[in-house]
Amino acid sequence: MNAIVALCHFCELHGPRTLFCTEVLHSPLPQGASSGDISGQNEQAEEEEGGIQMSSRIRSHSPAEGASADSSSPGPKKSDMCEASAKICGCRSLAGGHPGYVSHDKETSIKYVSHQHPNHPQLFSIVRQACVRSLSCEVCPGREGPIFFGDEQHGFVFSHTFFIKDSLARGFQRWYSIITIMMDRIYLINSWPFLLGKIRGIIDELQGKALKVFEAEQYGCPQRAQRMNTAFTPFLHQRNGNAARSLTSLTNDENLWACLHTSFAWLLKACGSRLTEKLLEGAPTEDTLVQMEKLADLKEESEGWDGSEEEEKPSSQQDVVEGQELSKCSPETSLMPDCNSWNVAHRRLSVFRSLRHMRQVLGASAFRMLAWHVLMGNQVIWKARDSDLVQSAFDVLRTMLPVGCVRIIPYSDQYEEAYRCNFLGLSPHVQIPSHILSSEFAVLVEVRTATRSSLYPTLFDDEQSLNKYEFVVTSGSPVAADRVGPTILNKIEAALTNQNLSVDVVDQCLVCLKEEWMNKVKVLFKFTKVDSRPKEDTQKLLSILGAAEEDNVKLLKFWMTGLSKTYKSHLMSTVRSPTSSESRN
Repeated sequence: MNAIVALCHFCELHGPRTLFCTEVLHSPLPQGASSGDISGQNEQAEEEEGGIQMSSRIRSHSPAEGASADSSSPGPKKSDMCEASAKICGCRSLAGGHPGYVSHDKETSIKYVSHQHPNHPQLFSIVRQACVRSLSCEVCPGREGPIFFGDEQHGFVFSHTFFIKDSLARGFQRWYSIITIMMDRIYLINSWPFLLGKIRGIIDELQGKALKVFEAEQYGCPQRAQRMNTAFTPFLHQRNGNAARSLTSLTNDENLWACLHTSFAWLLKACGSRLTEKLLEGAPTEDTLVQMEKLADLKEESEGWDGSEEEEKPSSQQDVVEGQELSKCSPETSLMPDCNSWNVAHRRLSVFRSLRHMRQVLGASAFRMLAWHVLMGNQVIWKARDSDLVQSAFDVLRTMLPVGCVRIIPYSDQYEEAYRCNFLGLSPHVQIPSHILSSEFAVLVEVRTATRSSLYPTLFDDEQSLNKYEFVVTSGSPVAADRVGPTILNKIEAALTNQNLSVDVVDQCLVCLKEEWMNKVKVLFKFTKVDSRPKEDTQKLLSILGAAEEDNVKLLKFWMTGLSKTYKSHLMSTVRSPTSSESRN
């Protein structure tokens, strides 16, 4: 988590001051906080907790070294400090020349570094401003508690102000705050409960230690009675140089800053790991819902067949069941893989590789006629000796439709009516009724053995199986070349003819197009079937949806049959609920 945690103090002489801060470093340590070997006397304390290795490296400095370090620091000058001497005072946490504390997170290779002030000038300015605001204008009622403030330029701050008991201070207490600064406002607000609880625990521990020292000092030499018996003098002059008591003195804890470093480093690590970004797939698509419903129906049927004797069914009925099974995944497979495809065995036998491949084989005009009938929900009939070729063709064509609109009988020895299937595979000897051949609601693709003169050039090396066929596409209502057609068909053809798009990209375009038009179908269903709006309003809605043309309207009405039962029942229940609640009232 990219944030800074700091402890701030309101000095009676100099106002708000930053005492101690911990920052996260993703780059090499800044100068002065190096964790390498240091010549001279070293005092090291290492501890491992939660995957963080704690290191405190302290070395003795000569006065010259301390002076040079202070002069290069972005912090306040010595002249601005309480008691411009070498001892630690109320405005200072670490002694001059102290290199600070470093924690190494071995899991993420992140370093947590603690100093009195950030080394970077810009960070120093941000922390300084947050410190001043937290101990002056941005306070909660009672001057003790949490508050949030900030802006995009200077960062956002979670501040918790509190008092520490001091027998020598005005009012017997000193004012401190712990602040957390980050640039991500949403993340900081979402972390409010976590930060409040953990920082409150740190404050309670500090106040508990200070209270024990305060009570011991008051027991030995009560300051309240001494001050009341003393003649009035300016308060700052009567404390004999004790105006700058450090926090270590108030709590009687020499390891206070090391403990605070440990707490702040853990706070930054824990707060950064508790909230993570997660990819949400969103609500299930209509295709997923329909697949789940079909799988549930299959499971229910199979349970009904268990323990009972299976009756012999006509071959046509078996074909229908087979077609239903081919339109969804098997119950044992997950819904996450491509449920729009058949099983692996059929993929190995696939002849048509994609819609683009089929368009190249059939020709642009024949493919457009075939695709138009598929999208409109008309019956698509393939007659061929090779059943694998028919199944491969249906496998490709069905990708243009929602799963709920697909009803397949892959191969049959007799003609089946359109209400039973919109994809029908027939053997060559099957007779098709004449009214079907002349109908505008059906299209026939005949796969014939090609003569030598009609052989087209081989598009792929392994395309010899298609090279021996010719494909004749006929319909009682051929699509005119100048007919605009449904909008989705024009977009599909534009994607197929764009050679800069790979087959995978075209597949994703097709998924997006189907989702776009299924959303329009949902709006139209809600508008017409659930709300029962008049025809004039429906025409206005279609114009808004960009689907006022005749072909688009027909497509929407056909695709409406592919909506899942779950979605329809949900809409009906939301419509009934207000009425039922009003009747109860």
